[in-house]
Amino acid sequence: TILRYLCRMACAEKMDKVVIQKAGGYDRLEFATGLAVPSDLAPGEVLVQVHAIGVNYADVCVRLGVYASAKKYVGWPITPGFEFSGVVKEIGEGVDVSRFPIGAEVFGVTRFGAYTTHITVSQEMLFPLATTVMTLEQAAGFPSVYLTAYYALFELVHPRKGMNVLIHSAAGGVGTALVQLCKIAGCHVVAVVGSSHKVELCMELGADNVIDKSKEDLWAAAREISPDGYHAIFDANGVSTLKNSYLHLATSGKLVIYGFHSMLPQNGTINWLKIAWDWLWTPSFNPLNMTSDNKSVLAFNLSFMFDQRALLVAFLNQMLEWMDEGKLLPPKVTLFPFKDVAKAHAAIESGQTTGKLILLTPASASTPTHDTSPITQTTTSSKGKDKVY
Repeated sequence: TILRYLCRMACAEKMDKVVIQKAGGYDRLEFATGLAVPSDLAPGEVLVQVHAIGVNYADVCVRLGVYASAKKYVGWPITPGFEFSGVVKEIGEGVDVSRFPIGAEVFGVTRFGAYTTHITVSQEMLFPLATTVMTLEQAAGFPSVYLTAYYALFELVHPRKGMNVLIHSAAGGVGTALVQLCKIAGCHVVAVVGSSHKVELCMELGADNVIDKSKEDLWAAAREISPDGYHAIFDANGVSTLKNSYLHLATSGKLVIYGFHSMLPQNGTINWLKIAWDWLWTPSFNPLNMTSDNKSVLAFNLSFMFDQRALLVAFLNQMLEWMDEGKLLPPKVTLFPFKDVAKAHAAIESGQTTGKLILLTPASASTPTHDTSPITQTTTSSKGKDKVY
């Protein structure tokens, strides 16, 4: 009996995950290997063998120890990651087996914990891949950035046809989603990028104008395109652009803030002197002046909203419908092997990437078998067809 038990234990499937013990650089991204796969599922829970994981700049902030919701809800140690895709391995009591049968391909969202080969989540935050036009790789990069973009536009701005909008970092994950959603809403979209190689992507996604900061003065170009200002400006840069973003709002315009990337490092470690300097120069928006200016400043962090599951699910379902109708494209993705998580973090910190970065676990059929450059997948692939790597 003991021998049988030991044999079962030895033969049981194991899992690996990334664990960050404390704040720091890329070396803090440690792998915990050979862990037991969860077996006792609570009612309504689904065990997923993860194939692909979305990488977000928020994951970098978690690693650096500056992400407020990570401190509030988890602390140290922590496994980062908000989104994933994979295959259903087990289901708990009460799970809708028609949506999530064993072996079904799915994608989902979680408040941390996605950097893993196996994950247990509530069925409420899981979606069947078969009902979408996305691949597993694209689906892993869909929820976080598209939800952020949707909330910023439809819940905060309430767009109207003909609005002039300006989108900073328009070739990134949230930016590419915002460009498309703003076009769906009938807005005139001005996309801002920091490198020339990002211009074409924004034009392909429907931007009416693209400002390349590497070749022209951002605000001079913005004024030339829309002399009366912008009805909405979406800004995740922080101190480098916030003041001018506010100044370039039209009457009744809204500045939507969802990040502070320019304050954070591009080399893996925080420069606290720079952080302090940028904090001192971060503009304050006086309510009295805002009233006289007839302008609004709105800010949010989606990771504090995971308790509003019904709302998030409604947003995702609406976007999946638009995607099915061809109005919204799946994200362009760049693929990294799971073991190269540090390289993925370095890439997203560099500011030179476009679209979404995806980690592929060994379970993924697309996992690269070498350590050369990451693989880029086009936005046009659909359920494995016309995939370009």
